[in-house]
Amino acid sequence: MNRPAPVEISYDNMRFLITHNPTNATLAKFIEELTKYGVTTLVRVCEATYDKAPIEKEGIQVLDWPFDDGAPPPNQIVDDWFSLLRTKFREDPGCCVAVHCVAGLGRKRRGAFNSKQLLYLEKYRPKMRLRFKDANGHCCVQ
Repeated sequence: MNRPAPVEISYDNMRFLITHNPTNATLAKFIEELTKYGVTTLVRVCEATYDKAPIEKEGIQVLDWPFDDGAPPPNQIVDDWFSLLRTKFREDPGCCVAVHCVAGLGRKRRGAFNSKQLLYLEKYRPKMRLRFKDANGHCCVQ
């Protein structure tokens, strides 16, 4: 099966890799992709469908934060996500965090979001969770 290529998204010193959900059969190639992009943490937001041990063996942290497909993330996962990003990008600016659900790359096509997800995005209000002061006391948004 042909898998879509991963998509890298960058903002300031934050890098994200949006990728497909591998299987145990495609895991070696998946690990190559993660390594190529310098991924240090992988977040799975779907039920585990492959063994994470080979990924962790490569020094990549794997976090399992599943939630229902087609639903917006629960508040706890959103809080955990921002906490992770705040820590990762403060400790290792420019590192890459990968994330995937069952078919996350399909989110790039028109009509991929459902009404529950759109409503969540419409009501979402930023809380400046990635803001912190650097060593010189300057405020930074990571």
